[in-house]
Amino acid sequence: MITHDQIAAWAAGGESETQEFKRTTGQRRETARTLCAMLNHHGGRVLFGVEPDGRVVEQQVGEHTLEEVAQEMREIEPPVFPSVERVDVGHGREVLVVTVEVGSSQPYTYRGQAYRRVGTTNLPMSREEYNRVLLERVHAETRWENQVAAGWSVADLDHEEIGRTLEEGIRVGRVEDPGTREPVAILRGLGLVKQDMMLRAAVVLFGRAARLLPDFPQCLLRVARFKGTEKGEFLDNRQFHGHAFELFQQAQRFILDHMPIAGRFDPGRMKRIDEPLYPPLAFREAIANAICHRDYATGGSSVGVAMYDDRLEVTSSGTLHFGLTPQALFEPHESRPWNPLIASIFYRRGIIETWGQGTLKMAAWAEEAGLPRPEILEIPGAVVVRFRRAAYPPPHRDAGDLTERQRAVLATLHGSPAGLALREIHACLGEGITERQVREDLATLKAFGLAIPAGRGRGARWKSL
Repeated sequence: MITHDQIAAWAAGGESETQEFKRTTGQRRETARTLCAMLNHHGGRVLFGVEPDGRVVEQQVGEHTLEEVAQEMREIEPPVFPSVERVDVGHGREVLVVTVEVGSSQPYTYRGQAYRRVGTTNLPMSREEYNRVLLERVHAETRWENQVAAGWSVADLDHEEIGRTLEEGIRVGRVEDPGTREPVAILRGLGLVKQDMMLRAAVVLFGRAARLLPDFPQCLLRVARFKGTEKGEFLDNRQFHGHAFELFQQAQRFILDHMPIAGRFDPGRMKRIDEPLYPPLAFREAIANAICHRDYATGGSSVGVAMYDDRLEVTSSGTLHFGLTPQALFEPHESRPWNPLIASIFYRRGIIETWGQGTLKMAAWAEEAGLPRPEILEIPGAVVVRFRRAAYPPPHRDAGDLTERQRAVLATLHGSPAGLALREIHACLGEGITERQVREDLATLKAFGLAIPAGRGRGARWKSL
């Protein structure tokens, strides 16, 4: 029960996204518009009998007044049943409090127009936003992944992968041991069976590759290594059909096979340290997110991995949902996967985390590796996660490891940021090494992209990259 003191506290708090004041019930239309916007947002309340500045002015509320308010609320579609409470504030006066929760059937309209709440204002919802919210509501009620996969049985699934998922889930403490290793029992415990029939999520997660075509052509991974920085000439171009865990592994394997190796020398050490240019944990998270959040409803959809000389991109079919933006994904946010069944299995297996931490971790791992923060882009029909190289990354070495002398030359350059001439490098290396050998070593380091000359001939000064 709302008290007079509670009204005073609310009034002192001022108007907000979830609270609005109206002097009288004569402002019923504005109130219905506000409640419509709140239903499409986080819910909220309207107080009749309070000035916009928070002064409680009270009013007389009769049965006829209540009926007029209720009649205006009936103009909201789908139908809603707000809480209406009369609060006695003395002297025969009352404050009327109308409260709505977050709407479960968004988007809501008032007199044919949908509204959204922005701060303390109500803005008309665009047709594009209305369609997005409607799609999200329909998706929540009848998702593609939780529909029965007609014609599929447990015999069409990868039993080894099912068992592996259970054992790994038990190992990381996210699955209770069911006391059986029967595939159907495991799937039932994971929520992937409905009335003894396989759900589409079960097929995406465990379907045998030979059985997936032609029923599920969207269980597809496209990978490519391009020459240069544009989509043009392929150095490698392949496609894989398979269940989610197989595609997850194939994507990682492809990246590691084509990954540039970043080499560095720590000050005071002669030994070169080689590390993957892109942090494996970061692109692993990007691939897992692509599989869990992508749109499976279209037969031609897929997950893509593309590597260029200057960047790595992981692409998934679909769009961002639930009001998320690329910028919001790098701030604390609620985890709302488009395919919660598929995402829950990846979580139970220990591959992803919940609570919307994946993108935040990707950014942290990239920063630890000295790379820019990943970019998230929305392009027509897809979402792209892009990892960029640092300003001057050393390229992949194809000719084997460096010799001890070449390491010594590189360490000498590393200790002289202003650069050294050939004769200066030679003088630093001691006896037994000729200038010709140093010149050859510099040519090798240049070919590997580890050193560069400024100037020409004997007057050139060499720097490490």
